[in-house]
Amino acid sequence: MALSVSDILKKVKELEIRSKKLTTNIFTGEYHSAFKGRGMSFKEVREYAAGDDIRFIDWNTSARFGHPFSKIFEEERELTVMLLIDCSASNLAGTQTQQKKELITEMAAVLAFSATSNNDKVGALFFTGKTELFVPPKKGKEHVLYIVRQLLTMEPVNKETNIGEALRFFNQTLRHKGIVFLLSDFETKDYEKALKTVSRRHDCIAIHIHDRIEYQFPKLGLVPVQDAETGKIMWIDSSDPQFTEFWNRSHLAQNAATQQLIEKSGWDYLRFETGENYVQTLQSFFLQRMKKG
Repeated sequence: MALSVSDILKKVKELEIRSKKLTTNIFTGEYHSAFKGRGMSFKEVREYAAGDDIRFIDWNTSARFGHPFSKIFEEERELTVMLLIDCSASNLAGTQTQQKKELITEMAAVLAFSATSNNDKVGALFFTGKTELFVPPKKGKEHVLYIVRQLLTMEPVNKETNIGEALRFFNQTLRHKGIVFLLSDFETKDYEKALKTVSRRHDCIAIHIHDRIEYQFPKLGLVPVQDAETGKIMWIDSSDPQFTEFWNRSHLAQNAATQQLIEKSGWDYLRFETGENYVQTLQSFFLQRMKKG
């Protein structure tokens, strides 16, 4: 059922308030320090002081005034943050207090507001089996609110997932280095090459969203299970101990393989479950990035 305009505005406001609270009280310092700028830019010159690196003496200024001056540099803090958001049908699943899509939406909003509070540019790529919408990176609150509205109202044309195609589109579109957050349940294959290609240029973080039913199927007896992306239906006996053990083991193994593939490709990896309080995990990740830097 489609949301009314008033419902959309209400949800946008709720996400804005929650995101700003988290950004202001929790993430601002961690986010600011977790990601480095593109390099060092010239700021000014000042008189040479003992201990200054002689490689940075400004010889033209020194000659003009008859004594040495040093060039002073500062880190370029402005970043471009891109949110790559999986809108495929499998993200409509959820057995806890929310769907995977809802968790993706909230986390994407928090990351977007964290970026804009740091005066960074923010963009988004919404994808399924193809690119559904590309929002070029820009600064400002109004731009972030537009992205949040798209998160809430996006009605994708396709149901399938193709992470590889989304990454290829992104890599051809954003040429300079950026921070990439890929939010998905990773229910797809054949994207390893694209992961590696993107990580060579960008600072990449994969956020793996899943639901408890994917690795712990409830005992409901004989039930139909439908693949949200293909529409195929399969009947399973969820009361069969052998089936439940196979289901649980196979999905845990799949998650482990996904993590290994992503990390091997040069990406940081985070995993979250629907209904989970993601704040502490996300903050810990930012703190770890600060220490590495």
